[in-house]
Amino acid sequence: MNKELRRVSLVALAMFLALFVSTSVIQVFAVDGLRADGRNARTLFESYSAERGPILIDGAPIAESVPVDTQYEFLRTYLQPELYAAITGYFTLNQGNTGIEGELNDFLSGSANEQFLDQLGALVTGQRPRGAAVELTVDPVVQQAAWDALGDQQGSVVAIEPATGRILALVSKPAYDPNRLAAHDTQGVLAAYEELINSADDPLVNRAIAGDLYFPGSVFKVLMTAAAIDSGAFEPESEFPNPPSLELPNSSSVISNSEGGACGGGETVTLATALRLSCNIPFAQLGLELGEGTIADYAEAFGFGTRVEIPMRSTASTFPTGLDDAQLMLSSFGQYDVRVTPLQIAMISAAIANGGNLMQPTLVERVIAPDLSIVQEDEPVLLSQPVSRETASILTQLMVDGVANGAASNATIEGVAVAGKTGTAENGGETPFTLWFTGFAPADDPQVAIAVVVENGGGFGQTAFGNRVAAPIAKTVLEAVLNR
Repeated sequence: MNKELRRVSLVALAMFLALFVSTSVIQVFAVDGLRADGRNARTLFESYSAERGPILIDGAPIAESVPVDTQYEFLRTYLQPELYAAITGYFTLNQGNTGIEGELNDFLSGSANEQFLDQLGALVTGQRPRGAAVELTVDPVVQQAAWDALGDQQGSVVAIEPATGRILALVSKPAYDPNRLAAHDTQGVLAAYEELINSADDPLVNRAIAGDLYFPGSVFKVLMTAAAIDSGAFEPESEFPNPPSLELPNSSSVISNSEGGACGGGETVTLATALRLSCNIPFAQLGLELGEGTIADYAEAFGFGTRVEIPMRSTASTFPTGLDDAQLMLSSFGQYDVRVTPLQIAMISAAIANGGNLMQPTLVERVIAPDLSIVQEDEPVLLSQPVSRETASILTQLMVDGVANGAASNATIEGVAVAGKTGTAENGGETPFTLWFTGFAPADDPQVAIAVVVENGGGFGQTAFGNRVAAPIAKTVLEAVLNR
């Protein structure tokens, strides 16, 4: 009998120890992650009973908590909701939280470790706990300009201050109204969420940083040219054969330039001219000579393969590996299986604009406690140095020529040197093109780098180009920054 009692006692002790260890792990090591998890309904219910901090742009709230006479006490309210939905995300009772609401939930709810003394003070004085305010880098004038310029198109605009990485505008369309998801009517919220999640237009997808990534098409030629020059293997005047069409190796497929025919005439064409006129065949040949490894290394240096946090975590842009020659040639002008976010393309232009230095992109300026003290203030962070200052300077001049005398002419701003590159990406079969522009201005003192993407051919199917649709949008946004 004693033997059986000892056995039962040992089993009970082992179970107690296992429970003790698992509870300790959760309380000590996993608590922050669980508390910040947008699916944590308990945290959300508790948060509705506290005054959540506002999200600010230029000192004015774009999201705030309003007192209401219900069991939840505060209602999260979004001002200009669709304009900023891709940035704020939403804060809900039963669908978690996203965007800034999710990533900075601890600060906004007042539960961050940095706010412990504030929490303690509120407890001692009997005051209600209050969350911190989060002030963003976004310029409301630039954001509105980007929103208006994109119009009814599906796509995205991202504008970055090259020297600091501060994001001045981030637009994704179609958008949605986060107020529908912040209501206290749980059934209504669930119905609204189901409607949005099942929409064919995917309004909940933040196209600037995530979703089904885009083929970059010819905007990828900026990275290719940077790699060619920075590697020391090529110069702007390096020449390539200039046939009107080119059969891919070990394939019956034939590639051509976007305008058909040779690139600018002549039996050969320089790298500079190929970029200015956005010709595919010279870049296909360039890719074959550079090699997959070199291109992949430069892509990684510019941010490919990294889930950049702004603080929302972006989907990593990708350059494919294990390519045969035909696949490598197609990839070299942004086709085959090269996939990017608009954020990534804006980062490439921002690095060139900043002398080869790529700064960490960010939406957050600072976090401000209820007593107006600064809890956290973001400083510029160098992410990488993908190319030399000399390479960046050369590429800037080539991109300026592309706007002044080439395929990106619709981004021209009178009296301002604009550096730019358009793109017209094919999506296979009869699917409409994806239209791009990327660049920066002024070229001699860059204040803003930009990426614009427009889906569905801008309503023109396969007949429009990036210069027709995306470049004018970019011009409007660039002017909004320069006219501040």
